[in-house]
Amino acid sequence: MSVENDSSQVLAADATSSLPTFPLAPGYRVNVRSGPGTNYSIIDVLPAGGYVTIRCQCPGTNISGPYGTTNIWDCIGNGRFVSDAYVKTGSDGYVAGRCA
Repeated sequence: MSVENDSSQVLAADATSSLPTFPLAPGYRVNVRSGPGTNYSIIDVLPAGGYVTIRCQCPGTNISGPYGTTNIWDCIGNGRFVSDAYVKTGSDGYVAGRCA
């Protein structure tokens, strides 16, 4: 995961969505991958201070980050995944349904 500090942007959450939205770890830019693991390519980088809407969650590569070590990956859009270790969900477990 990328750790550069850039607080100039905030990702806007979809206000019409009923899906849960959570903040990213402060001070971290977070890599978005094409699947639930570090073996998948980086397709985007979320800005420090951003938020994500979690559509579903699934197991993948174990990652250590500011919110602990976990193998949970959050799907934030079609083919877009971030490690839950960089998302402040308030839980060490699943907070959304499992990805199909």
